[in-house]
Amino acid sequence: MTELEKMQRGERYFINDPQLVEIRHNVRDNVDRYNALGHREVVQQQALLKAIFAVIGEDVHVEKNLRVDYGLNTRIGSHVFINFDFVLLDCAPVTIGNHVFIGPNVQLFTAHHPLEPQVRAQHIGWAEPIVLCDNVWIAGGCTLLPGVTIGENSTVGAGSVVTRSVPPNVVACGNPCRVLRRLA
Repeated sequence: MTELEKMQRGERYFINDPQLVEIRHNVRDNVDRYNALGHREVVQQQALLKAIFAVIGEDVHVEKNLRVDYGLNTRIGSHVFINFDFVLLDCAPVTIGNHVFIGPNVQLFTAHHPLEPQVRAQHIGWAEPIVLCDNVWIAGGCTLLPGVTIGENSTVGAGSVVTRSVPPNVVACGNPCRVLRRLA
């Protein structure tokens, strides 16, 4: 099994495997090109987004500066708006549903690193998926950690650190993020 396959299955893998390094270099080159485009260069922007991500739906708008680790593990639905300074460490699958709004300075981290310094020094990692269901709003400055799902129609308040999944139809916020109220 390749290190890429191990990574995508959530198993421990060697982060600096040459194939993984090459994938990261290629996607980061495309991300740099995307970030360098003018705001009116919409056709070129859409072409690069299709090159960066595994799947990208219709009517997807991503502001600059974008930062992406792999891209090939991320599926973005339709009618999605991603605001400035989005960071996506997609070592595991990331699914962004339809009609999702993501505020500025949001970070999605699927990657884990060992707590033991000796193992961490060997550049070993593993990852867990992140899912943003349909009609989700992630407000500015949020950080989502590995393995979380944000349920359909939910809102995560600004500055939240999401360490556990958020159920559908709620408003949640804080550090750690917790449900504040149910939506009608």
